[in-house]
Amino acid sequence: MPDHPSPTTPELAVGLVGYAFMGAVHSHAWRTAPRFFDLPLRPRMRAVAGRDAAAVAQAASKLGWEESVVGWQDLVARDDVDLVDVCTPGNTHAEIAIAALEAGKHVLCEKPLANTVAEAEAMTAAAEKAAANGVLAMVGFTYRRVPAIQLARQLVADGRLGEIRQVRARYLQDWISDPEAPLSWRLDASLAGSGALGDIGAHIIDLTQFITGERLTGVVGLTETFVKERPVAEGFSGLSGTGSSTERGPVTVDDAALFLGRFSSGAIGTFEATRFAWGRKNAIQLEINGSKGSLAFDFEDMNVLQYFDAEEDAVTAGFRRILVTEPQHPYVEAWWPAGHGLGYEHAFTHQVVDLVRDIASGTQPTPSFADGLQVQRVLDAVLRSSAAGSTWLDLPAS
Repeated sequence: MPDHPSPTTPELAVGLVGYAFMGAVHSHAWRTAPRFFDLPLRPRMRAVAGRDAAAVAQAASKLGWEESVVGWQDLVARDDVDLVDVCTPGNTHAEIAIAALEAGKHVLCEKPLANTVAEAEAMTAAAEKAAANGVLAMVGFTYRRVPAIQLARQLVADGRLGEIRQVRARYLQDWISDPEAPLSWRLDASLAGSGALGDIGAHIIDLTQFITGERLTGVVGLTETFVKERPVAEGFSGLSGTGSSTERGPVTVDDAALFLGRFSSGAIGTFEATRFAWGRKNAIQLEINGSKGSLAFDFEDMNVLQYFDAEEDAVTAGFRRILVTEPQHPYVEAWWPAGHGLGYEHAFTHQVVDLVRDIASGTQPTPSFADGLQVQRVLDAVLRSSAAGSTWLDLPAS
């Protein structure tokens, strides 16, 4: 474990936009990364921005930011902020990220990249223009940084699965299974873009493409909204209601999404994203079958990767349970002794580590905004396919 970062290490001054769930997790990552990893730049938690002066000031004190400001525009305009971290609802991503890039700030933007393909295209164009001047951007598909996922990618890249044939991906949650669960911004299409599809389906799209090293080239989709209206939570106005205690408002996003996909190699995939699976809290379940073996992963057992070697003698063949906590495994050496598992928050710390190192070396971070755009095009195609009666739609090659 490194000592506290040296004051002689060059600073990377960070400004955060948004301080709720994602903002809190990102704050933890910025605080933690330089204390466990040797970094070429020293993250400085300069300021956090929000809309409510009192609430954002309280968040700054709680989460470790030096100061708070009202409005993201302040962060973008400041000379003492090098990077803007965007942790707001999807409808604001494009405006904030593009302004930050044009002001010469590096950008980390939460997923999905935007609410529409057009917004994602504009963000990608801005990122590519900024990169020519050494200003870098990354989209936060954080589950890539789970050590077991990194190991899965390594095994596929090393040819241990042979030719990829079939992919199964499910992301299951249950937090709105109760029809009386209140409306939130995640259930309003004008704020979130889509429901389970964009919120959690985006993750399994990115993960399967990352692990296989292939891209989806076509999809056929089906989406459904099971509960059409919900109570409006007190204090929530959104665009759907006034926030009175008795009001109900419409749910304007999907509750669940299913789709089939074909990958660039010809492999096929099945995908499911739902927030209506009672008993599943955060179950990202992946299985990849190749000509030489299989991999299986479940985030609810996130330190374990299952691996089947089809070339092993049938007498002893079976899925091998790999506990991904050895110092030789990706990222793990900086943490605890073998067998002492990591948690959800560690992937965000790894994301900061990779981003800071890439900025210091002038290397394009991954996933890039172009990668985020490609995922956005898949999301859009699934929605359009469902709206057209579940018709097959091809995706652009780039």
